[in-house]
Amino acid sequence: MKKKTLRSLFSLLMALVLGVSLLTGCSGKAAERAEMKEDAETIQVYLWTNSLYEIYAPYVQAQLPDVNIEFIVGNNDLDFYKFLQENGGLPDIITSCRFSLHDAAPLKDSLMNLATTNEAGAVYNAYLNSFKNEDGSVNWLPVCADAHGFVVNRSLFEQYDIPLPTDYDSFVAACQAFEKVGIRGFTADYAYDYTCMETLQGLSATELTTTEGRKWRTAYSDRANSERVGLDDTVWPGAFERMAQFIQDTRLTADDLGLTYDDVMNLFRNGEVAMYFGSSAGVKMFQEEGIDTTFLPFFSQNGEKWIMTTPYFQIALNRELEQDSARREKAMKVLNVMLSEGGQNHVISDGQDLLSYSQNVSLHLTEYMKDIRPVVEENHMYIRIASNDFFSISKDVVSRMIAGKLTAKQAYQDFNAQLLTEKTTTDETVLTSGKSYSNVFHKNGGSASFSVMANTLRGVYGTDVLIAAANSFTGSVLRADYTKKMAVSMIMPNGLMAYQRTMTGAELKETLRAFVEGCEGGFVPFNRGSLPVASGITMEVKEVGGSYTLTGITRNGQPLREDDTLTVTCLATTKQMTAVFADESRAVTDEGTWVKDAWRDYVSGGGAALAEPENYMTLR
Repeated sequence: MKKKTLRSLFSLLMALVLGVSLLTGCSGKAAERAEMKEDAETIQVYLWTNSLYEIYAPYVQAQLPDVNIEFIVGNNDLDFYKFLQENGGLPDIITSCRFSLHDAAPLKDSLMNLATTNEAGAVYNAYLNSFKNEDGSVNWLPVCADAHGFVVNRSLFEQYDIPLPTDYDSFVAACQAFEKVGIRGFTADYAYDYTCMETLQGLSATELTTTEGRKWRTAYSDRANSERVGLDDTVWPGAFERMAQFIQDTRLTADDLGLTYDDVMNLFRNGEVAMYFGSSAGVKMFQEEGIDTTFLPFFSQNGEKWIMTTPYFQIALNRELEQDSARREKAMKVLNVMLSEGGQNHVISDGQDLLSYSQNVSLHLTEYMKDIRPVVEENHMYIRIASNDFFSISKDVVSRMIAGKLTAKQAYQDFNAQLLTEKTTTDETVLTSGKSYSNVFHKNGGSASFSVMANTLRGVYGTDVLIAAANSFTGSVLRADYTKKMAVSMIMPNGLMAYQRTMTGAELKETLRAFVEGCEGGFVPFNRGSLPVASGITMEVKEVGGSYTLTGITRNGQPLREDDTLTVTCLATTKQMTAVFADESRAVTDEGTWVKDAWRDYVSGGGAALAEPENYMTLR
């Protein structure tokens, strides 16, 4: 009887164990299915700068309330996306400002061909040609233009009765006239690579947009070329001759090579220089300072006028979207809004001119840019060749031309030789991740990759709790070997700071509430993916109609007590932190420290390792 009873009890116990196991297994599978569904419904957009995250991203999301878009601040570097591509982490939509087809060529097979889309069809052919591959496909589309040309102090021209330039000869005559009264006619911040590069190209925009110029540009960017492509002998020799003539006509010398942006701004502000090469934004800035300023284009020697432009960014879509029609449809809706007139108006700064490459977007010119309207209407907005090679070699060669060390012929030969020289890199691995973690936000847990970063940094800073704005990290933690450059690029590049304080539980709760619910003057979460990341605590958040409320905090499995004392590190921009600690008793008085510097030191010190992720949020 006893044996029978024991057997019955054992059978009952095993049944209970089996039942619990089945329930656990079912629960685990249900959670896995839920995450897979969230992954499929999420469209990830990588933004090249944090400023787009604060204004542009909320606008795009608001236009598509039924699409779950996750915005991540990536890096303005195509090498970053090549690394993601090589390790299986390429996002759905990519944006990049520092861009060239040449540098983007290795990504071509991983990107959608947008040539037949309405979005590509809306781009003026004069500009779309700059984005066509050798086979006619188009992977990248430009948004509105940031215009570069000559910022001119009109007051000085009137004071000395010098006519405003209307062509190249009158530009040179103006420089000579100012020289006679002891004022520099022209200079620019030639301490920077982009000024050297854009001056060289802007002076020859006419020639670089001819059939021969476009032919060379396409060949230079062709991924099928197994050998490096140098300069042609038709268009480029003349470009260096025009650069040499410009240096002579404007009296540029080695002293100009030390001028920074601030140096040039002060010279212009003080009436010591009449014209400088810069962005159209400078016109508005100086007008507001009371200086009568206007904007003029590059004057070509054949009489044409051109504005040097760089798209605020270019957009590309992951080709894997084509494997799922529903996801592709969502991504195309996102692309449409990103390129729309409303979207482009949220890219430019308040009060700036909207110069779009698209026929679907109206031209919005402020009074500051009215003098170059005909140039824009003629589609004479030259898009610069901006490969990494062109940046670095232009700085080297143009600097030596300005210093009088190279003739035009020597400069052409030197530039060509450097383009043809194979570059070698010997970057060592500083960090290895043995696992890949999803960076998609999940309602039960948050983002695994962001949790890895937050947990690791909590150890770096030696703090009880770490709270990070969602834009603090640049995406997936991949199963890969990271060089120093790629490891450093895991941190958002635009001014992320760390502020550490000792807080009570009550103060921590108020701080976290500001991150979750938003605060006046600071950042307000606009979708799930923009909610903060935490380490050392777990938070419960309620979502109602697109707004978020912090409903609970636990630490070590127990509710946070108001009289607890903890060290807390917050990662955010200075602007965000100032808003979080707005009241006088908790105001931001210290300067904080750069997160990128702390992370760089950590990964460079040897033995760097990543922490495991944890579930830090439950969203109800």
